[in-house]
Amino acid sequence: MQKATSSRAANKTGLAPGTIVYVGNKAKKELFIDVFDYNKDYLDEKQLKDIEEAFTYENKETITWINVNGLNHVNEIEKLGKDFELHPLIIEDIANTKQRPKLEEHEEYIFVVLKMLYFDQEQNLKFENISFIQGSNYVLSFQEADGDVFDSVRERLRNSKGRVRSQGADYLLYVLMDAIVDNYFNLMEVMGEKIEELEENLFEEKSKNDLIQEIHNLKREILRIRRAVYPLREVVNRMDKVETSLVTEKTQLYLRDLYDHVIQVSESIDIQRELIWSLMDMYMTTISNRMNEVMKVLTIMATIFIPLTFIAGVYGMNFENIPELKFQYGYFVLWGVMVVVFLGMLYYFKRREWL
Repeated sequence: MQKATSSRAANKTGLAPGTIVYVGNKAKKELFIDVFDYNKDYLDEKQLKDIEEAFTYENKETITWINVNGLNHVNEIEKLGKDFELHPLIIEDIANTKQRPKLEEHEEYIFVVLKMLYFDQEQNLKFENISFIQGSNYVLSFQEADGDVFDSVRERLRNSKGRVRSQGADYLLYVLMDAIVDNYFNLMEVMGEKIEELEENLFEEKSKNDLIQEIHNLKREILRIRRAVYPLREVVNRMDKVETSLVTEKTQLYLRDLYDHVIQVSESIDIQRELIWSLMDMYMTTISNRMNEVMKVLTIMATIFIPLTFIAGVYGMNFENIPELKFQYGYFVLWGVMVVVFLGMLYYFKRREWL
């Protein structure tokens, strides 16, 4: 997967600015377009079969959310971008999933890039690039594939819950961004559970061999999450301060609250990052303690056998004039002495609490 992504990124080398090349690893996904067109008293939800059907929503008086799934369909994205008069560089950035979170202000629209993070069924961390175009009466969202964290937003639109049906396109963009940030909290809860599980496994002998790899994997995951979330603070902060009629003062109040949520997520990431590093230190300390216990036992065994080896060495010499060699019970006496020395040293070590 990674090699294929790098290859597609390399294909952009030497191309003119604005040339649309899909950079990602979901090149076989089908194009899927769903539309919510609404106001306070009206809602029309559709699934479009062709990108041209979305062109009619540009100048409507209602608010329209057009969600495009399948960034590999660059021709359709280019058609939509031209109809909504998007800059070629914006369309190029939409197809490039390696963009970092950012905000670009244009006269007729705002361009926002975020990262949607989630764990799949196998608890593998997944990243998906989400691009938003917010105009005066519409929001375009672009995803790599079907499946997102916007189900709660769709339900609010269908059931006219909250303020979303009575607000403008800027509020809709805020709601979509808020859904992504709220999912960050769920993500951090899962990360917290993983850290707690690893901490418990530190004291289980059976899991020691694989534990270091799990800690390294968790450390890589938290670093990837940090790189995806930290730039979002600047994005939301800038949205709160943009001088444009596309974002109202009322929506800016909600954006400030969203900024607080992003700060909370960032602080949680820092805390969990420190916890993971402490897990690494704890693991190394545990390994060191285990090694010390092994070395202590080996040292005690070697210390006990030193006098026994000395005795056996003395009476194992080949000199003839050793008086004890002629003693009838010398062998048994020597064994007795060695047993007494052995037991005496064990008793001494026990009293000193070395055993």
